[in-house]
Amino acid sequence: MRHTRHALACAALCGSALLLTGCASGPTAIDARTFDASASTAQAGTRDGAIAPYHARPGHARPLIAVVGDNASTELSDYVVPYGILARSGVADVMALATAEGPISTTTDMGKPGFRIEPEATIARFDARFPDGADYVIVPATRNTPALHDWIAQQVAKGATIVSICNGAQIVARSGMMDGHLATAHWASEQERMERQPAIRWVKNARYVADRNWVSSAGVSAAMPTSIALVEAIAGRAHASALADELAIADWSARHDSDAFQPRFGHNLTALATTVYTNAWFHHDDALGIPAAPGVDEVALALTVDAYSSTGRSHAWLVADSVAPLRTRHGLRVIPDRSTGEMAGLDHVLAAPDATAPGKAVDRALAGIASLYGRTNAYGVALLLEYPDFHD
Repeated sequence: MRHTRHALACAALCGSALLLTGCASGPTAIDARTFDASASTAQAGTRDGAIAPYHARPGHARPLIAVVGDNASTELSDYVVPYGILARSGVADVMALATAEGPISTTTDMGKPGFRIEPEATIARFDARFPDGADYVIVPATRNTPALHDWIAQQVAKGATIVSICNGAQIVARSGMMDGHLATAHWASEQERMERQPAIRWVKNARYVADRNWVSSAGVSAAMPTSIALVEAIAGRAHASALADELAIADWSARHDSDAFQPRFGHNLTALATTVYTNAWFHHDDALGIPAAPGVDEVALALTVDAYSSTGRSHAWLVADSVAPLRTRHGLRVIPDRSTGEMAGLDHVLAAPDATAPGKAVDRALAGIASLYGRTNAYGVALLLEYPDFHD
């Protein structure tokens, strides 16, 4: 989304400037690799830190999870990946919410429009139906609105655990409820967060951080291990392990090296500059069709669209038999961008994403991007998605 793209551009520029001028950097985040969680009252998702186990509240037969986004702009994978994994797990009731009536307009990590989502309810209707609130609230990177800040604060007061995805942590931070707690977010927003929300104890080099009833995750791809860790907190290690195997997610620990994604000459700066800047300067956007049908896996679909629309050279469009809303494998209603009768303007139509396990969707997309635009471009996308398993 626009905020993420701005943060990425600033990170690339700041990284270049520091290397060229030797300027002092800003405040430094807590390094999860050396942080002593036992010395803190917090439960920090550092090396193998875990999210606190679920404890049922009176009147809650099973956990209730609300995934919330603003209608005008919500990051696609941040919203869809936790929804899909948690709904698939079967350990909780999962609801897709919006701040207002109407569909949610999603954006991909570099700001291009994604497909729209029809939420199950607004936050007002959710409150009327569940006055005691949710057990967990998932907050993606989304538009910054006072209504959402207020609702997050209200859910905290009712006992909810707040789980931010990527730069959703900055939305939660603006609610004023996370001050004094440990948190993390996308690597590119680190300096901005340190400067704008200094009351929060920002952590780096962790895929997710758990501090009592606050959980936060790193960049886009960290939504997958964070969701599995939440399943473990609710239903135990064995259930989480079986789900991870089914999804082809080999590791859902908090171990991570976010420093490796920071721009550095001779390491990754060329890939980042190519993806963020030079592709847009020298290439037009290819229109790519991503086929979808009822029952499509929403996790694989969102990650595929997000990856291809983060190249700086392409825009992925959701294509189906009609533009009528279709229901995904685990109940999310999505609105296709084009029908199969409107494919004449597409430069390429890719294979449907259902042919691979959700945990391998990014790998598959990056391989396709490398084939179309080169491995350096694919590496740039991996850096933007904070995906650790792909190297130039």
